[in-house]
Amino acid sequence: MIELKDVSKTFTLHNQNSAVIEVINDVSLSVAKGECVALTGASGAGKSTLMRMIYGNYMTQAGEILIGNVDLVQAEPRDIIALRRDVLGYVSQFLRVVPRVPTLDVVAEPLRSVGVSSAEAEARAKELLSQLNIPERLWSLSPTTFSGGEQQRVNIARGFAHAYPAMLLDEPTASLDAANREVVLSLIEQAKVRGAAIIGIFHDEAARDRVCDREIDVSRFTPVAA
Repeated sequence: MIELKDVSKTFTLHNQNSAVIEVINDVSLSVAKGECVALTGASGAGKSTLMRMIYGNYMTQAGEILIGNVDLVQAEPRDIIALRRDVLGYVSQFLRVVPRVPTLDVVAEPLRSVGVSSAEAEARAKELLSQLNIPERLWSLSPTTFSGGEQQRVNIARGFAHAYPAMLLDEPTASLDAANREVVLSLIEQAKVRGAAIIGIFHDEAARDRVCDREIDVSRFTPVAA
């Protein structure tokens, strides 16, 4: 479902005489339906960079990134937008939403965008917000006013609202209390059961051991300095 072939990434430092830094080189990996793979490696190894490449936020210098039959490296912007809407979900560490939009609408929006009725989308949003212990009195408010932990849980609810066939998870259990951590791990397990292919970054080793089928050390794709 997710496959990378010989993927490489460089950054050009325009404020430093256009120096070119090679970040990741010759990444090849695959994730099957119903499988969760953890990206591991020391800080700076390129885990987050690789995730952003898979989501299409960073362009690659070489290789293929296949989500189903779509190659993100060659895809047109409209095709990437459609892929993110229908196929590829991304739960980042930070909630980015339009200000003043109620929390219930923020969580329901991914479902509405794929044609789910407003009533069904709202019902699913309410279910997830309740599971993640967001008080009902907050549902009509913008999540931009919430605490960091509440925003994280809204972000998770939004990310799991639609049954994406492929998912990227960036530290989904970071800073969560035990009860909400358990909810998130259960959501990941349910996504695997329905056949989602998942790539995640988990610094929480116990969470990683529970939901991930294998690990890939990104450090082995990091170029060695001369």
